[in-house]
Amino acid sequence: MCDLEKISEEKRRWEKDVLGPAMGRWSERMEEFITTSSVPMNRLCTPLDVKEGYMEKLGFPGSYPFTRGVQPTMYRGRLWTMRQFAGFGTAEETNQRYKYLLDHGETGLSVAFDYPTLYGHDTDHPLAEGEFGKCGVAISSLKDMEILFGGIPVDEVTTSMTINGPAAIVWAFYIAMAEKRGIPSTAIGGTIQNDILKEYIAQKSFIYPPAPSIRLIVDTFEYGYKHVPRWNTISISGYHIREAGSTAVQELAFTLADGLAYVKAAMDRGLDIDDFAPRLSFFFNAHNDLFEEIAKYRAARRIWAREMKDTFGAKDPRSWLLRFHTQTAGCSLTAQQPEVNLVRVTIQALAAIMGGTQSLHTNSMDEALALPSEKAVRLALRTQQVIAHESGVANTIDPLGGSYFVEWMTDHMEEETYKYFDRIESLGGVLKAIDRGFFQKEIADAAYRYQKEIESKKRVIVAANDFILEEKLEIPLLEMDPKGERVQLDRLDRLRKERDGKKTEKMLARLQRAAEGEENLMPYILDAVKSYATLGECADTLRDVFGEYTEPSVF
Repeated sequence: MCDLEKISEEKRRWEKDVLGPAMGRWSERMEEFITTSSVPMNRLCTPLDVKEGYMEKLGFPGSYPFTRGVQPTMYRGRLWTMRQFAGFGTAEETNQRYKYLLDHGETGLSVAFDYPTLYGHDTDHPLAEGEFGKCGVAISSLKDMEILFGGIPVDEVTTSMTINGPAAIVWAFYIAMAEKRGIPSTAIGGTIQNDILKEYIAQKSFIYPPAPSIRLIVDTFEYGYKHVPRWNTISISGYHIREAGSTAVQELAFTLADGLAYVKAAMDRGLDIDDFAPRLSFFFNAHNDLFEEIAKYRAARRIWAREMKDTFGAKDPRSWLLRFHTQTAGCSLTAQQPEVNLVRVTIQALAAIMGGTQSLHTNSMDEALALPSEKAVRLALRTQQVIAHESGVANTIDPLGGSYFVEWMTDHMEEETYKYFDRIESLGGVLKAIDRGFFQKEIADAAYRYQKEIESKKRVIVAANDFILEEKLEIPLLEMDPKGERVQLDRLDRLRKERDGKKTEKMLARLQRAAEGEENLMPYILDAVKSYATLGECADTLRDVFGEYTEPSVF
């Protein structure tokens, strides 16, 4: 009798002679145990649940298919980058926060922009009224970028910027800022999110229609590998898909589908996959279900490596790597008993680290109430540091690899992702699926199901639908400079008066002509921002050529 047959026989005996009598004496806590994504959980996993093929499915870290990690030594060689997402009010206020975080041990910067900036509007645009600095820092010009990174060694510290519709323009601000300080573009490193497909799917801060938006993204791919080789020119993001209410499988499948669409668009342009693919990066959510999240990251690496190698024919092993940043789940935070969020974030951070992330942001306990206070963000950073230096989980690679349950869940994630790939392909690809509202409906249905589970108490959320206290809020909340908006408006007014207006007009006219043609737009955007054209002026120039996207109504 082979081992699997023997295990199967012993499992049947255990269920009859051991489990059965125990179930007769004590019923289980719930009729059905489910993951955060409502996937039914096996009572027990054994070798019967795990498919054979160690080398094909797992292999070794730093080697295909990278299930066990993208680096041979993982955190034994280098810890993940501790990159706290931060931005509020003026560039001056946010600059002080960055210096505070660096002084307390942060190892990489991450910029949050306010909504006017995300939509390509200057602070003095009528649509920006009331939104200045509320969910991030206001950046309307190169001058703002110079202040934002004043005194920060941008050739030593990498910077991530969560910006999509106007990503090429904001990236140009950063490149120009460094060059003005005598730092060449070859010396700066970081990431721009630059992922417009997930904006159409989930976050909705889009500007232009899909075709010109993807043109801009491919422009950044091409310009990046030629002139800014240490920069990740896209961070293909599942984070906002998950925050909109998706399941873990939907986050994984939709994110990878978007990534494959970008690869195809770049290759259709004529770019060599092994030129641009090594600088593609990803951004995932870390939600509450420890094992589901770990399995998600492991499946992501395996699927991406296979698709890049086998489907697209990439030859360079660096092109097969799925490198990713993780942020703990903002949507999981509760306004009630906010200190409990420290516990949630710790579990989520553990999932990201045990799943092999390259970079991590841990949310602050007060983010369901306000932008983080200094104390709250310091505690969030300390969470990462305690895990890194005290928990032991960074001392071995893929510590849960080989777990029957984790391997079963990893296989499940992979299988369900390929089912979604088939459905997306049957609709004509990602863009046509967006137009038909496929992604939006799938996410809405998942979010509705999750909320119903909370309301029925099938799912317990501590401090939200159970273990509730009536108590006064006792944590300090951040207060921004009430004069900040006036400072920003005055700076914009002064910039427009003091710059060489004729040169700015000339650079914007050149940008418009280039947009009407087929050239790579990055050099023209750079020339415009170096002449101190504002974000809104550059974005509006492209709006005049490309138009604006209107989301179709789907019922």
